[in-house]
Amino acid sequence: MCALSRPPFDIGPLACVALVPLFLSSHERGAKASAGYAFVAGTVYYAIVCSWIWYFGTIAILPFVAICGGYWAAAGAIIGWLRTRGIRNPFLTAAVWVVADACVSRFPFGGFSWGELGYAFHDIAPARAVAGVGGLTLLTFLAVALNAFVADLLLAGRSTWRYVQAYLGVALIATTVLVSTLTRAQPRVSSFLRVALVQGNDKNRELTNAELDGRYLPKSHFDLARRIADPVDLIVFPESSMDQDPRTDPFVHDNLVRIAREHHAWVLANATVDADPDGRRAENLDVLFGPDGQIVGTYSKHHLVPFGEYVPFRGELEGWIPALRNVPRDFVRGKASGLFEIAGTRVATIICFESAFGPEVRSRIRDGASVIILSTNNRSYRRSANSAQHLALGQIRAAETGRPVIQAAISGITAVIDADGTVHDETHLFDRTVVETTVGATTAQTFYVQHGEWALEASIAAVVLAGIVGLVRRRRRPFVESEPDGVERVASRIEGAGNAEVPALHSTSAFA
Repeated sequence: MCALSRPPFDIGPLACVALVPLFLSSHERGAKASAGYAFVAGTVYYAIVCSWIWYFGTIAILPFVAICGGYWAAAGAIIGWLRTRGIRNPFLTAAVWVVADACVSRFPFGGFSWGELGYAFHDIAPARAVAGVGGLTLLTFLAVALNAFVADLLLAGRSTWRYVQAYLGVALIATTVLVSTLTRAQPRVSSFLRVALVQGNDKNRELTNAELDGRYLPKSHFDLARRIADPVDLIVFPESSMDQDPRTDPFVHDNLVRIAREHHAWVLANATVDADPDGRRAENLDVLFGPDGQIVGTYSKHHLVPFGEYVPFRGELEGWIPALRNVPRDFVRGKASGLFEIAGTRVATIICFESAFGPEVRSRIRDGASVIILSTNNRSYRRSANSAQHLALGQIRAAETGRPVIQAAISGITAVIDADGTVHDETHLFDRTVVETTVGATTAQTFYVQHGEWALEASIAAVVLAGIVGLVRRRRRPFVESEPDGVERVASRIEGAGNAEVPALHSTSAFA
């Protein structure tokens, strides 16, 4: 159900109840059983949502989904352990969940921020307003809490108080969404940027040696550039569109200079380049040309993809995982911020995987960026859901920051995302095309940009406090505390014992 809420199925509202079966199945369980249920759910979820990893073989997908499922298992274990201590609340369940999500998006090797439940709401405007207040974290928090309250409603039985608690919780969540929508900071357009995005790879396969030797990719993009109509301020050739270093290769450099001068526009191009003279290391590099054809800046990607752009522990792993030789050299992490001044507008550039990390994008907005340019290459994932999921990530980044996102993809999906997360000028996969549009640069700062990951910090504090209380409490019997008619069940068992000697029950407090 969680997977169905994400592309390619993209039934976003399903995420409001997708976790209910998991919470129902584990509501009487302790730490170990709750972790087991959550692990199964998490591995199945990631196996479906990230099924495009199959393109890299079984050796990639199996450990990947096991690790990601492990974070769900950790969340389940903590929730189950707290339950055995008599500590249970849907909001606390949500807090544990987002803390686990924060861990998977940071550890190990820089993390993988792709599976958070909040991304399911990328096409729902009120949900995107919530992201502007507390980022993806708050959106996921409210979604998990809603699932937990729905589960409580189904388990309430004859307990009026549990019904009241659940309905109050749902009402509080709805009020938060409503207030976020009504108080959303309206982006103030400070300037306009006329952009042309060139999508030049129509090959749904690996390029042949003849195509590589004939320099198919740069030629395809240069040919498409002839369709660009003036006036235009910025032309973007996406990630991996150039096959050699734009700074030193005569063919690539001279054509980019010519295009910049002909259109009197800034030109942003990307290529994988050597990071040292012997070519043992590489950089994923954006190069910006000014309207006069001069190179005015570069940005080297710094949040690299583990096992895609570098291999952790290469020396130890290559011997028994031959597939790692498909990544023959490691990329170098860039250090520059990727901020450029283009036609009077301060622009932030990010490359591919970096759009999955809200705090990184937020830091560029804090430095003054009014527009975000995302250059990406998802060609390796063919016609899978990867490209649509990537676009959804961009919608959340736009909503969090109140900034338009220009997504330029080599084979699709290319699109422009407004500052409120609305998508337009969307292309199809593997179409050779040019998108020309005007983007309004914005300056208003959302609550999330101003205050950052406050929702995560509050969740961490709540989980730590609950853990401390749990440590000093005695273990409670889970099935009694989770059943509204627990006292009646125990009483009937005692009554059915006949003349057997049983301990006296002086009050129901023993089962509270």
